Amino acid sequence: MFSTRTRDSMPTRPTIGNWIGLIALGLIWGASFPGVAIALDGFSPVWVAAGRILIGALTLTAIALAIGVRVPFSPAIFGFAAAMGVLSNALPFFLLSWSQQHVTSSFAGITMAAIPLFVIGFAHFLVVGERLTRPKAIGFVIGLFGVAVLIGPGVLAASGSEFEALARFGCLAASLAYAMGAIVTRRCPEVHPVGFGVLALWVASAIMLPTALITEGLPPLPEARPFLALLYLGLLPTGYATYLLVGIIRSAGPSFLSQVNYHVPVWSVLLGVLVLNEDLPGRFVLALAIIIGGLVLARRSPLRKRAAA
Repeated sequence: MFSTRTRDSMPTRPTIGNWIGLIALGLIWGASFPGVAIALDGFSPVWVAAGRILIGALTLTAIALAIGVRVPFSPAIFGFAAAMGVLSNALPFFLLSWSQQHVTSSFAGITMAAIPLFVIGFAHFLVVGERLTRPKAIGFVIGLFGVAVLIGPGVLAASGSEFEALARFGCLAASLAYAMGAIVTRRCPEVHPVGFGVLALWVASAIMLPTALITEGLPPLPEARPFLALLYLGLLPTGYATYLLVGIIRSAGPSFLSQVNYHVPVWSVLLGVLVLNEDLPGRFVLALAIIIGGLVLARRSPLRKRAAA
């Protein structure tokens, strides 16, 4: 869930292949939330995070070697990659894994719709040329209202866990971390996204693996289903998805890619209902509609004045 700037040619009009890639990316990321729920049947939250990061780092490294991309090692790039590794990998992966012990995968997926809203808020202060316009400000407020509806009482059937309320905020904290990670990558000097992603994932691995070993020790031998879920999380949403999004950015541009934010919550809910038999309460529809409505308004381009004939 990140992008970096490159020196490649300007994006062209989206092709059918771009649309297929965008839908595939939304599905891959949307399926990560039921994947986490299944992986938690055999692994602790810290090992779910550490395992998917390590597998993702190995996967993306193999892709980088195959396509001939070098990993950048300048001090400046390393600093941004370290921040990226923490904010877009280590921290949100752990927060989501812990939180999904107490909330449904559907709820966790819905909260990801708030990421671009948080980005709009941060970008106003941290990114040159990204100040809040009136539509952005109105859309931001509407979106935050949707978030309030989402975390309020009765949004999803209570799980009975004493940590359910804290877990809801944990999911939102993960989306906040993703948004901060997006700002970090936008401020990073120009670098190939795959090489940058490899460096960020290895930094995250260097953080999470020792943490998991010190706090949990070696994980027990899991059954096939949670192991396959963890393998999926590392191979596709954490590893291959980075390569896929790079191709979309180069061909159709980052604005086109940003539409994936509309897809991920929908796929997470559909798969949560179909695969995990999770409930689909009515207020979920309201919350998601408000958040996406605010996002659509915030991203609306201002009408250009027609030049006088």
